[in-house]
Parts: sequence; structure tokens; C-alpha cells
Amino acid sequence: MAPGCDEPGEFRAPPEDGLPPEGPPRYRWFCLAHVREFNARYNFFAGMSPEEISAAQRPYAGWERETRAFAHVGADRPPSWGDFSDPLDAIAARFRERQAEARGNQRQDGKPLSEADRRALHVLGLELDADRTALRRRYAELARRYHPDRNGGDRSHEARLQAVIAAYQQLRRAPAFA
Repeated sequence: MAPGCDEPGEFRAPPEDGLPPEGPPRYRWFCLAHVREFNARYNFFAGMSPEEISAAQRPYAGWERETRAFAHVGADRPPSWGDFSDPLDAIAARFRERQAEARGNQRQDGKPLSEADRRALHVLGLELDADRTALRRRYAELARRYHPDRNGGDRSHEARLQAVIAAYQQLRRAPAFA
């Protein structure tokens, strides 16, 4: 908030002392009039030597820095400042939840499942680790249950039968059931 301004600060501006090396940055918040004023006089290169300015303006500036690898379990590592005080356990709990979700959405044998495969397993009422035999057995059971010939000609289960057939056709060709 700008000194002497009573308007709510809705627009974020960089901190006066630069970004801290660790922890969340302490941004400044301005109203529309003051953020426009700030942007008009802001100079990214203020305080830099000519060599530093030239280095920052190179076409490949920043590309020589090493980047961290993507996570292989579906959730990123916790932030380096993750050990700060988190009394509500908001950040750590969300991270643990994503890790557990990523681990819980994988088959024990490591075979891949697409989102369509997961939906088909749900339609058939099978677990993620079901094998080809369980797939066939469950398909046969549901096809018998919902087929009009087994229900005295009642066609009220026809939509459910079509969903079961489509799910079986999806999983039959899936790499996890090859």
C-alpha cells in the first residue's frame, strides 16, 4: 500500500529489497492509481553495471541455469522453504495428499493406465490391479445381469449393458491387460 493511500491494494509489485533467496516473497500491494505510477517509474536495470545489463539482455540469459527434474511419482518435491512454520499444515498436507494420490493411482505391476482405462475400470467395478482373468469374469457377470434375455425382455438396463460393453472393449485393448 502506498503511504497515505486508503484504497485497497489489489495489484502486486515486487518487494523493495528484491526477492529473498529463501521463503515466500513479501510483495507490495497497490491500488490501480499507485500501481500505474509505480510501473511508470520502475526500472529493472536500476543499480546494475553496464556489464550486468548486457548479461541480462543476452538472448540466452537464464538458459545456462540448471533446472530441477520433473517428479517421477506425480508430485513435485516440497519447496526448499517447506520447513518454515506452517501451523495449519496447509502446504505440507496438500503435498502429502498429492503424493499419496499419485501412488494410489498406479498399478502394482507398473503397467500404464490411461484416464479412459480408469473410467472403464470404475464402470466395471474393478480395482486398478485387476488382471485379464478378473476382467473377463466381471464382464461376463455384468453382461448376464443386464442382458434383456436374462431379465425377461426388460430393456430398462440396456444403457447400463452398453456402458459395460464399451468399458470391456476399452480395457480389452489396453496395454495393462495385454
